[in-house]
Amino acid sequence: MKVLGITGGVGCGKSTVLAYLKECYGAYLIECDQIARELQEAGGVCVPPMTELLGERIVKEDGTIDRQEIARMVFADRSLLEELNGIVHPAVKARVRELIRQQRECRLIVIEAALLLDDHYDEICDEIWYIYADEDTRRKRLKSSRGYTDERITQMFRSQRTDESFRALTQVTIDNSSDNIQNAFGQLDRELALRGVSRSRDTVYTGYD
Repeated sequence: MKVLGITGGVGCGKSTVLAYLKECYGAYLIECDQIARELQEAGGVCVPPMTELLGERIVKEDGTIDRQEIARMVFADRSLLEELNGIVHPAVKARVRELIRQQRECRLIVIEAALLLDDHYDEICDEIWYIYADEDTRRKRLKSSRGYTDERITQMFRSQRTDESFRALTQVTIDNSSDNIQNAFGQLDRELALRGVSRSRDTVYTGYD
């Protein structure tokens, strides 16, 4: 089993890389943001401690967490945000470990999160790979796919790690700046082949999501 971490800045094309690894390598995908949402659904393990920290008003009538209310509460309170992360992040990490244990026969597991480095997923992953795209390309993609303004994109870029930081803390950089997605796929193929991981299917995956 190979456990591979995938990270990178917003707009770099991580979702396309994940889709390719699943389709052509049969990778089992673990997306940490999705797990965090599941743990905050009605009956989720994060709901009781979050309620204790933030109060009953964060729980909607259906038992799920009111994300907008939480965002409003922690927006200007750094210490409260850190306490909230102290609840959610360890729970997500524990769930990731559990999912890995359940996939004993899987040859490639891929974990994706923007905060893999901050949350020390190097303890779990064999390697962490950085998906890179230049800022102009990322900005164009975010405008096209999500309708973000330049101001919002700039704020997002400033809140994330620099390219230099990502490169210094990861083992492989995949350049996904090109409009021809096959360039990135070729880099993935070469790096995986060097590690003894071969494609499980010859399916051609094309285009961005």
